[in-house]
Amino acid sequence: MASIAGSQHPTDLLTALSGVTKKGTLASGNIAMVCSDPWLGGSRQSAGTGQEDPALERCFRGHKAAVTAVDFSPHGRHLVTASWDTFLMLWNLKPQTRAYRYVGHKDVVTSVQFSPHGNLLASASRDRTVRLWMPDKRGKSSEFKAHTAPVRSVDFSADGQYLVTASEDKSIKVWNMYRQRFLYSLYRHTHWVRCAKFSPDGRLIVSCSEDKTVKIWDTTNKQCVNNFSDSVGFANYVDFNPSGTCIASAGSDHTVKIWDIRVNKLLQHYQVHSGGVNCVSFHPSGNYLITASSDASLKILDLLEGRLIYTLQGHMGPVFSVSFSKGGELFSSAGADTQILLWRTNFDTLHCKDLSKRNLKRLHFDSSPHLLDIYPRTPHPHEEKAETIEINPKLEVIDLQIACPPVVDILSFDSATTTESTARTVPDKGEDVCGCFAQPSLTPPGCSPPAAGKKTEALSAAPCESQRSVPLAVTEALEHIMEQLHVLTQTVSILEQRLTLTEDKLKDCLENQHKLFSAIQPRN
Repeated sequence: MASIAGSQHPTDLLTALSGVTKKGTLASGNIAMVCSDPWLGGSRQSAGTGQEDPALERCFRGHKAAVTAVDFSPHGRHLVTASWDTFLMLWNLKPQTRAYRYVGHKDVVTSVQFSPHGNLLASASRDRTVRLWMPDKRGKSSEFKAHTAPVRSVDFSADGQYLVTASEDKSIKVWNMYRQRFLYSLYRHTHWVRCAKFSPDGRLIVSCSEDKTVKIWDTTNKQCVNNFSDSVGFANYVDFNPSGTCIASAGSDHTVKIWDIRVNKLLQHYQVHSGGVNCVSFHPSGNYLITASSDASLKILDLLEGRLIYTLQGHMGPVFSVSFSKGGELFSSAGADTQILLWRTNFDTLHCKDLSKRNLKRLHFDSSPHLLDIYPRTPHPHEEKAETIEINPKLEVIDLQIACPPVVDILSFDSATTTESTARTVPDKGEDVCGCFAQPSLTPPGCSPPAAGKKTEALSAAPCESQRSVPLAVTEALEHIMEQLHVLTQTVSILEQRLTLTEDKLKDCLENQHKLFSAIQPRN
């Protein structure tokens, strides 16, 4: 049993737990809440709390191939998706609003994410590049090249200053968004790295690989500080819970596992899917986890009770991605059937600002555990229970709103340098003005001086004065420097590739030596 630091009054404990011991049963379409109080020796039931089951609200269609990733904007008004068709699509959640299709990648787009301020998009692709996009109608993008194999995931740090990428070249790379340059690589995985995520406080990175390990990295000393291994399957996806004390892994062996990184202990082990689990997403409260699987279903897990509470049907093939909105009131799923489903959570909503204030108090790795961080007190090998609710919108929703908005194709024009400012056009009515690439992740949208907004139309029609006054010789010199930097980057990439091959050969030599020693030892 996990210990609870400090002593508290039973009433305070009950307030802090706020439903930790709840039990859900289906009653007239609502969930009846039974809260047991072990300290007071009683229980209280509150049926009809107004909570409802998840409901499918909309279905977006526009991609021509399987959708690999989905993410909500911080303000919750937009949704971005990535696909095998090599495109990104930006959807406005308002009805009858046009969608944007971003063209630039040359191969499958494997991952996409909004920056914390919402003024940038980061995408990863099998074309071995990472791109930063301005999510507006101009399609400005900046391309990063450092990986020597397909890139599988991208993730911004909570402050937006850094970006971490994971690749099939067995490396994890960290980028500085302030200067838009490569910082360092992390090497310890011996097979393709499928996912890498920052902790909420940015001090740690968690990664998973096809070498059947999940590793925790310290961003300060750039060392692997913890390692979780599995003898059965590998993790397709991994992420921190909102408080940063636990990680969840989605397994190719059909399992979902919750690890407590403070005590290096497996807390929960769910076997609720009949196919590989491709993605997980924590509810902002940290109390629920939603999973997406190749068995074409979504599952919602109650982490406080350690049980499956909902099974959601709706996709007609493997589900590759799922994500809660920043406030938790919505979640979206996407998969091989090319459609994006938007769901309303209903069962538990919590205001985003309240969540941030609560979690900021618990971001320190060495701090004492909080009651809400402790899920079941002992490891929980989950077995499916009869009270699980299955929701199939095909059977219940007749007039489902299908969103097929007009799509605007936006061809990306790459920036000539890794850090560049561009003039902006006047946005459409209701459309957000996005920040420029000058210190993009550190400048929230809408913080530009008011005077600048009056001149944007003139700036968009002609080059700015600073661009005109740059001498031709200086421009040529800068282009030459960029060419040399590109050659240097390619050289470093080749060296990294050779180092990886050397490590593989050394590993084979050690294994052969071990086998030879084992064969000789019995004779002696």
